[in-house]
Amino acid sequence: MIESYLRPLYQKLFINPILRISSLRAIHPNIFTLIALLLGSAILPCLALNLRVTAFIFLLLSGFLDTLDGSLARARGKSSPKGAAFDIVSDRIVEVAIVLGLYLVDPTERALPSLLMLGSILICVTSFLIVGVFTENSSSKSFHYSPGLIERAEAFIFFSAMILIPSAFVMLAYLFSALVLLTALIRTVQFCSR
Repeated sequence: MIESYLRPLYQKLFINPILRISSLRAIHPNIFTLIALLLGSAILPCLALNLRVTAFIFLLLSGFLDTLDGSLARARGKSSPKGAAFDIVSDRIVEVAIVLGLYLVDPTERALPSLLMLGSILICVTSFLIVGVFTENSSSKSFHYSPGLIERAEAFIFFSAMILIPSAFVMLAYLFSALVLLTALIRTVQFCSR
């Protein structure tokens, strides 16, 4: 939801200037996806080792590179189903790594909230992909993009707060799960009522 409003400004200020760097033309967009995946996956051990600031920095870098890869692919005419698939799978791996890292901070207290987050993400991604498969694409992305209440930007805000404010984890995890499930429900109802 935030991305729908702020993405044009974010694109203009942070992504477009980088797209103008000519030396980037030699780098395949999937390299940025891979680096985003590696940085995002590194959040898990950082959180397990209580390196919260490092985990937060990796989250920011991973998120930034995740937006850069698709923009670079579209700007260079390199968008492809394989690249889109790699990006989607990478995003899910990063989300799982983050949730597992958050769980490892205190497994006894965080088990149920972490499972609920993973379950809600699974349900929401399923609704997103099903709607995407059965809806004609009218965007610049590789497939139909169905916006929702909780998208990547909102998830990163929640994850950032959970990383930086560990005492608020349980409350934030339950709120996150509820909003993600609500997103899936709204998306499904909208799709079924067309």
